[in-house]
Formats: sequence, C-alpha cells, structure tokens
Amino acid sequence: MPPTGLEPCKMNRKKGDKGFESPRPYKLTHQVVCINNINFQRKSVVGFVELTIFPTVANLNRIKLNSKQCRIYRVRINDLEAAFIYNDPTLEVCHSESKQRNLNYFSNAYAAAVSAVDPDAGNGELCIKVPSELWRHVDELKVLKIHINFSLDQPKGGLHFVVPSVEGSMAERGAHVFSCGYQNSTRFWFPCVDSYSELCTWKLEFTVDAAMVAVSNGDLVETVYTHDMRKKTFHYMLTIPTAASNISLAIGPFEILVDPYMHEVTHFCLPQLLPLLKHTTSYLHEVFEFYEEILTCRYPYSCFKTVFIDEAYVEVAAYASMSIFSTNLLHSAMIIDETPLTRRCLAQSLAQQFFGCFISRMSWSDEWVLKGISGYIYGLWMKKTFGVNEYRHWIKEELDKIVAYELKTGGVLLHPIFGGGKEKDNPASHLHFSIKHPHTLSWEYYTMFQCKAHLVMRLIENRISMEFMLQVFNKLLSLASTASSQKFQSHMWSQMLVSTYGFLKSISNVSGKDIQPLIKQWVDQSGVVKFYGSFAFNRKRNVLELEIKQDYTSPGTQKYVGPLKVTVQELDGSFNHTLQIEENSLKHDIPCHSKSRRNKKKKIPLMNGEEVDMDLSAMDADSPLLWIRIDPDMSVLRKVEFEQADFMWQYQLRYERDVVAQQESILALEKFPTPASRLALTDTLEHEHCFYRVRMAACFCLAKIANSMVSTWTGPPAMKSLFTRMFCCKTCPNIVKTNNFMSFQSYFLQKTMPVAMALLRDVHNLCPKEVLTFILDLIKYNDNRKNKFSDNYYRAEMIDALANSVTPAVSVNNEVRTLDNLNPDVRLILEEITRFLNMEKLLPSYRHTITVSCLKAIRVLQKNGHVPSDPALFKSYAEYGHFVDIRIAALEAVVDYTKVDRSYEELQWLLNMIQTDPVPYVRHKILNMLTKNPPFTKNLESPLCNEALVDQLWKLMNSGTSHDWRLRCGAVDLYFTLFGLSRPSCLPLPELGLVLNLKEKKAVLNPTIIPETAAGNQEAASNPSSHAQLGGFQNPFSCSQEEEEIDMDTVHDSQAFISHHLNMLERPSTPGLSKYRPASSRSSLIPQHSSGSDGTPPTKPPWTVELARKGAGKEQSPLEMSVPAVPAAPLSLFAKEAAASKHGEHRRRHEHKKKKKKHRHKHRHRHRHDARERERDREPFAFSSPASGRSARSPSLSD
Repeated sequence: MPPTGLEPCKMNRKKGDKGFESPRPYKLTHQVVCINNINFQRKSVVGFVELTIFPTVANLNRIKLNSKQCRIYRVRINDLEAAFIYNDPTLEVCHSESKQRNLNYFSNAYAAAVSAVDPDAGNGELCIKVPSELWRHVDELKVLKIHINFSLDQPKGGLHFVVPSVEGSMAERGAHVFSCGYQNSTRFWFPCVDSYSELCTWKLEFTVDAAMVAVSNGDLVETVYTHDMRKKTFHYMLTIPTAASNISLAIGPFEILVDPYMHEVTHFCLPQLLPLLKHTTSYLHEVFEFYEEILTCRYPYSCFKTVFIDEAYVEVAAYASMSIFSTNLLHSAMIIDETPLTRRCLAQSLAQQFFGCFISRMSWSDEWVLKGISGYIYGLWMKKTFGVNEYRHWIKEELDKIVAYELKTGGVLLHPIFGGGKEKDNPASHLHFSIKHPHTLSWEYYTMFQCKAHLVMRLIENRISMEFMLQVFNKLLSLASTASSQKFQSHMWSQMLVSTYGFLKSISNVSGKDIQPLIKQWVDQSGVVKFYGSFAFNRKRNVLELEIKQDYTSPGTQKYVGPLKVTVQELDGSFNHTLQIEENSLKHDIPCHSKSRRNKKKKIPLMNGEEVDMDLSAMDADSPLLWIRIDPDMSVLRKVEFEQADFMWQYQLRYERDVVAQQESILALEKFPTPASRLALTDTLEHEHCFYRVRMAACFCLAKIANSMVSTWTGPPAMKSLFTRMFCCKTCPNIVKTNNFMSFQSYFLQKTMPVAMALLRDVHNLCPKEVLTFILDLIKYNDNRKNKFSDNYYRAEMIDALANSVTPAVSVNNEVRTLDNLNPDVRLILEEITRFLNMEKLLPSYRHTITVSCLKAIRVLQKNGHVPSDPALFKSYAEYGHFVDIRIAALEAVVDYTKVDRSYEELQWLLNMIQTDPVPYVRHKILNMLTKNPPFTKNLESPLCNEALVDQLWKLMNSGTSHDWRLRCGAVDLYFTLFGLSRPSCLPLPELGLVLNLKEKKAVLNPTIIPETAAGNQEAASNPSSHAQLGGFQNPFSCSQEEEEIDMDTVHDSQAFISHHLNMLERPSTPGLSKYRPASSRSSLIPQHSSGSDGTPPTKPPWTVELARKGAGKEQSPLEMSVPAVPAAPLSLFAKEAAASKHGEHRRRHEHKKKKKKHRHKHRHRHRHDARERERDREPFAFSSPASGRSARSPSLSD
C-alpha cells in the first residue's frame, strides 16, 4: 500500500531508545484555537482552529483529525478549499436493525468503533483531503496550515454550561461554562489531534462579554476590549508543548484572587465565594514547596490557576497550568471535616501538573506510569502533612480496596499489551468491557487502576529505595524541561513523553537494580495474592512452625514466589524474618530467641525500641510468642488471613505501635466476644495517644462484641460511661458539655461513639431504651454557641445514630401503620428528624449534611416498616436545583425503593433522569448506584425484567450516551449487572436466529429501494445544480461505476440502517444541517444562514421526497463504518452481524486482496502522477459506505 497517510509512519527515534514512533504521517507543531462567540442563552459556541503541520511522508493526501459533535462549516489548507468527510462510528455502535442484544457482541463492536477513530492509531472522525494543488508542496514536506471553521450547539459533553434560571444578566446569574470529560475528550469542543502523545504549542483566544472572565492554559498575554466596550478577548499563549487533551477552558463572572504567597498563582471562584476561596487556597503554597523540594525541580509552568465551578464533572480535573475544581470543595475556617479532604484534592491536582500535564504519555498502555508517579508523590505529601499513621492507614485502605475489587472482578492489568486481536490474546477476557482503550473502561475499573498504579510505585520504592526513586523522577523532569525549551526542534519533544520502557530503563540506570521480576508480577499481569497463615510452637526445638498457604486458583488471584517478611514479637523483643516463598513450600521453621518465662518480671522491648510492662497471665505458659504479623510493610499486594489465639490479637492491639496492626487486630477480635476482648477495646478507646481512626474502629467493634455477649454483659451499655466521663457534665451526667472541638481527636471520637452505641441490641434484639434516651439527650442539650467550629457534621452523625437505633417493626394482626399507632420510641425519632429537616430549610448547614442524614434516616424507617414506604419525598428532593449531595442521597433512597418494592415506575423515572438530567455527575451516579444496588440481577427472575427494558438500556448504551464516555461505560456496567454477557433471559428466543436474519437481509435488499439509492448516488455525482460548483476543482468523491460495484455490499448493509435512522432520536452529528438529505450526498459545507431554521437545504433534490415521507424529517447520522486505517481490520468487524451472508463476506475479502495487490503494484510506480490522482480519489473511501457524511463539494455557497 502506498503511504496515503493511512498507515503509521516511523518518526525520528531517540538515540538508542525505543523512541516514540508517531502513528500519524505528519507532525503537529502549533495550534490556534479561537472562540469568538459564546451564547449562554442558546448554549452555543462559534469559532475556528488553525493547525500547523509538517508532513513526515511524501504523498500525504488524507489528514485525519478528531472532532465530535462539532458542526464543521469549511476546511481550508493553505487558503485552498479542502473537501472532507466526517464519520463517527461511536455515535451508534451497533446497527439499529440488529436483533442482537448480547453484551459480548456490543463490547467488541464498541472497542472496534473507538479504535476506528483512535488518534493513537492515526485515526480520527474527520478526514480531510489535501487539494491536488498542494501535492507537490506536500511531497517536498513543506508546512501545511489547516483552517477549520466550526460551531457547537447545546453540547452534550466536553463543554458544560451552567445557566441558573433566575433573574438578571448572565453574569448576575452566575452563568458559566467549562470544559470537562474523561481522559482525552477535547475533541468534543474543538477539532484537534486528541492524543496525549501529540504535543504542540498553543495560542488560545476567547471573546466573551465584558462582565465575564475566560481562564485557559498558559500565560494571559493581553485582554482586548471591542470598540463598544461590550465584549473583550482574552489571549493566552502556551509555549510549553502540550497535548490537546490537556487544554481546558472556564468562562464565567469569576472573582479573582492572586495568591498572597506566590504571585504566579491565581484563584478563581463564582461570585460571593471569595472569603471561602481565600481560606481554602491559603495552604496551596506549602504543597508547591513540598513537591519542588522532593523533586528538586521547579514547577514546570510559568503560572498556575485554580478555578472552582459548579456542577463539576469530577472533583478535581488537572490540565496544563490550570486545574478545575468543584465549588463544593470551598470551605470556611469553621469546618473541620472538609479541610483535609479539600487539601488532598489540591495536592492531587498539583502532583498531576508535573506527571500527567507537563510529562505526558506515549500510549494508553503507559498511563499507569503517570498515574503511579503522581499518586506516589501525593502519598509522600500526605505522609509529611498528616503524619505516618494517616499515611499507613491510607495505604491499607487503598490496598483493601484494590484487593476486594480484583477478587470480585478478576483482576486489573496495569500494562496491557495486545497481540493480533485474537480472542486468546485478550488479556482481560474475564471482563465485560475491552481494556484496549480508556474510553471503553468501566469507571470503577479506572479508579481501581489508578489506585493499583500508585501502590505498585510504592513496591518499586521498597525495592530500590526512596532516594533512587526521586532521582528517577528528577531525571524524567529535567529531560522534559530541556526538551520543552527547544522551540524549533519539535522532534525533541518526544522526550516529554514517558513510556513504560523508558521509565524502567531510567530505574535500572539510576539504581543499578533489576526490578524485572517485580514488574512482571504486578504490572504485566493482573491479580493479587491470597495468603492463609497458621502456626504451631515446637517447645522441644524452641521453633515456630509457620504454615503459609496460597490460593491462586480463584479469579483475581495470582501465585506469589519471592521474599515475604514476617515479624514475630517475643518476650525478648521483636524480630524480623524474611521467608522465601517457593513454588510449593508451605512450612517454614523460624527459630525463637526467647525461652518462655512465667515468673520473672521484666520489661518487654517493642519494635520501636520502647520497653513496656505487660500482664502475661493470659499467654500460653509454654510459648514465648506474643503475636505474629505477616508482611507488616504491605510490600505485596495481598490479602492475609492469619489464625492466632485471641490473647495474641489482644496483645497486638494494646502494644503494637503500628496503626495497620491495630486495625487488623480490631477486625480479628470481632470473632472473639470475651470479657478480655471487651477490656482491650475499652482500653484502646480511653488511650489518648492511640490514633483516632483506630479508636473510631474500636467503637464499632465493641458494639458488635457487646451484641454477641448480650446475655452475659454487665454494667451500663458499652461506651456509655466512657462517653459521659469524657464529654458530659460532672454534676449532671446526662447533659453534654458545651461543644469544644479544639482537640480534633476527641471531636472525631465524640461524633463516632453515639453512632456505634446506637447499634447495641438487647436480648429482644431492640435498641436499649437508655441508649435511645441518651442519644436524644445529646441532641436536646447540644450547645455550639461558644465553639469556634461548626457542629453540622456532629449533628448529622447524631441523626445517623438515631437511624442506627431503629429495628424492624413488629406488626400486630397485620395492622396498617399510621402516624397514630406509631411505636412511641419511633415517634420520638421521627419528630427529631422532622424538626431537623424544617430547621435546615431556615438555616441550612454546610453542604446540607443534616438534610442528607435525615433523608437516609427516613429511608431506614420506611425499610423497617415504621412509616409507609413511599418514594415521593425522595423524588422531590432529587429534582434539579437542590444541592448535589441532597440529590444523591435522595436518589440512593429511590434506587433502594426500586429494588425492595420492585417498582417499574420508579425504575423508569430513574432511567428517564439518566437521559435528561442537566448534571453529568448526577447521571453518572444514578447508573453507578443502580449497578451497585440493582433492582434485579442476571440470576434472578424478576417482574421488572422485560423486553422493553432490555431495548431501553440497549438504546441508552448503543446511541444515547455517545457524548460522554463515562456515562456510556456506566450504562454497559448496568446492562452487565442486570443481564450478564449473553442474551438477556427475558427476551424470546429467536426461532432459528440465522433464518430470521437471512430474512431480514432479504428485506433489506428490497429491489424497489436499491436502484433508487444508486440513482441518487449517480444523480448526486452528476447533478451540478444541487451544489455550488467551483470551476477547475475536480469532484473528489464522484461515484464511478467500479466504486459502485465494490461498495454494493456496504450499500445493502446501510439501507436498513438509514431507514432506521429516520425514526431514531435526534442526535448531533457534525454536518447537522441537512436533516432531510440522505447521508450519501450530505454536504457539510453549506452555511446555515442559507437554509431554513430547521436546516432544510435551499434546493431539495428530487430523491429527498421519498425519505422525508418515510422519516418525518428526523436527522440521520453518518453510518457507523469507519474508514479503516489499517487494512488488517476487515470491514466485517463493523458489518451488521455475523448473519450477513457468507457470500458477501467472501466477495468483500476478495475485493480487499485485489486492492492490496493494486497498492503494492502502485508503490513501485509512484511517479505516475495521473494514475495516482484517480486512485487517490477513490481508494481510501472504497470501504466507506455511501451513507458516510461527506462533503460532496468543497467550496461553500457563501463563496
């Protein structure tokens, strides 16, 4: 095949390295983005882009770019009109007439559709033909400037408009717009090369109303007002080469704050939030100092901007030199609980500025390096800011999360390497989605992927030391900053891209250590390790016989071979042993250092050098062992189930100083409800030097133990006397002291203990009366007047405590519950909840935490049968306009109601909301909640499972969510949870499915339609009246007879497809103008003003009538068939179904081979210009069907 710009070309390699090989036949060096009109009323954007590219191969005649949902008016290359085709196979993944409803089929089709426009494979939705006048120019590899005019109307993704419906001008209303999306989503708001590996410099211009501020990447060069002073243009320059995917925009009536500590940092927030902004960002300069110090490298950009916006897509989104945050992260100095969370978000976004924005990645399979490094240095910041305990607790939390997820789903693969696309090469065959591409991943998988990446970085640090680790990061950064300053040597820019190979090479160069086994274990394969441990003490030999088994057969597990650290605490001190876990070794003998001694009183040395007195009466007389820990440093991604006696767990809880060990022992003590366990937990609660999270965990464990010991329990309810001693008045123990939250440790304990106490149950399995009275008193006497901190989180936890005290209602003679015959305790609870809800309306709390808790409590009362189960209240709180946390809590209750009451009506209400809600995050959350708490699952029969629901969900993921990757993958997750991978059980079985499909095929090949379409094609080609024609510009896509033959199969496939499209929901597609015109001759260049308001072309060609009659004027979108870049992907991948007749398939392959031969032959005679011109016009589109949206004539009417 000649280099038509369709196959990857080799780029300048770095010396001696697996250098970056660009998949594109050109190098992008600079891009201008100019948005000159933003209309908040209509939610529309008009602008142009200009890309400066250098061809890297002679003979480049097709240029592919990314663009979704943008309407493209005209394309010029070096001021010459250029023809183009727009084709987005992800708009509708499977052809609509297909009767297929199984997820396996969908996932393959979706992965193929995404690959077909994947910029990392050199593909794109927009294919531009280089005008013939420029071929000579291209062959000399001279620069091309591509100018594209585009507009966006009511974008459904990529750009999010927030326009509050209140009085006043747009600025007074606080209307704003910002870019958002998951992974590379910049193509949703302007045409670009939407790849993390294509870097260029940027010039960004935004014209907005005078009252608005536009924030974008790079340095603000100037702000120019128009003559009438009503609008102004912001000019930004980004001189550091950056990928399009890291470009962002926020426009709104922002208040501006220059950071008082670092003047190059600017903060933006919505009107009236400036005081909160000052407090929230006052800490940021310390994060800068920390990162610059450990990386021994300056922050790479000349400025940094933080923008806080409403209705955020994610809480933190990092882009080059700016980060977009949710406005809900802002808080005042009175708020305790939100402060560490917000600081963590700020630190996270800054870590990603270094690794993620400044240093980008070569390909998707290198993503783990960036996510791993940014997560790792963020962890180091956490360790310094919040201390080692918080850091270790976080690592343990993350480890538990990834272990649970991998065991549930079957594994997360950090570095996927793909073979030839055969089924056996698929590294993630256990998943219901493809991991070849970020846009096909489940959102949960992606969050777990990030979690695993930073844990693996920590394992690498354990292996090579932190010092070497930071040297490696410094090396990557200094290479990148040298490359970024080479303004005119764009081939150097690939040094700013990180790859797995380059990263590992740096590690071996810097540290001299071979970490290949570690990489093979954790990066190149998925799964975690599951250890089961038990031991026996051999008194004769004074040896500890440790038995460690592995489970490596269940899904999500792998076999571990290598070193494993075991810490044994004996009477004479703590000893570390490194065991070598071999293929089949189970038993390990560990010599003990101490003899057992009963009577000699002597202090016992601990791990940290401390010496303590212990009461050794509980321990085994013959054994010197106090406790044993397997892998205490968490240097393996593992789950450990270890058996040791209850007294050993109690000693571990009391005397081991590591928070992770304390948490492990608390978890283990749940299985040992004895007075000794009770005492150990109570002592932990009282111990003020103990980490607050451990004490909080001890509260809940104590409640569980008390419930198990309910018949033998003596004294007041668990924790009550402790709470009164710590927080209540000395003279009157049932009245709580006025709040003073100066000690955060005791604050967290004070709000956790009542929640845990409410879980206590008496012999009749009811909450003890005195506990309920106690909690109600806490609420009654709560006094926050003298406290400098807000108590909203504390009061919310009191409501959670009330909810925890509710037990199932006992109904007498099936009487119906009314408010009159309520249980008196429940009546008290309900009254409190109602009072709180009413108070919230008058004096709302920060983030409405109290409303959220009240809604949850009401749902608990409903589920326990105390009040009638009714979703109406929740549905009213879930409406758009309420604060997002309230909406999520209310929606969670509706999801739960749908499941418990099997309500089809509520399920429909939820599904409708997924399609229509204005906030992308809320839509995503509903799908997520339905997946986690599904109304039914694939194994259960349910009245909710019916054909209409299957069709509805299929339509949702097939075409209803094409504008938001995250939403579509969420819909796929839900479909999988409800119906599994194969055909849903509630669908009628197709009688002889194949026959049915053959029939369909016959129906499609209706002779009355085909000739007409063919005639339409011929007419489109030969009828100059339907287009403005420019003299001397040959028609790039005239359908010659031969093409008609080649394409016939595809034509047949597309027939049903087109007719279906006429009854489809209206969706944005680039041309977007010609609603009545068959896609085969759609011209995407006719300017809008020349047509009617509904987009009807001014001159209707004769064949339009037939279609208009059929479809009542709904818009069709281009056929879901990409222009394959690599001939190896046969069309059958996208063809309608396996049911397409074998004969057609064979003929197509035959054509394919013929074509390949022709290509090879042509390659030898490249200088034959005329022959090439004809070939050029036809070849790349021989496979694209006539239904692709294409510009049949380039110059527009306005010319």
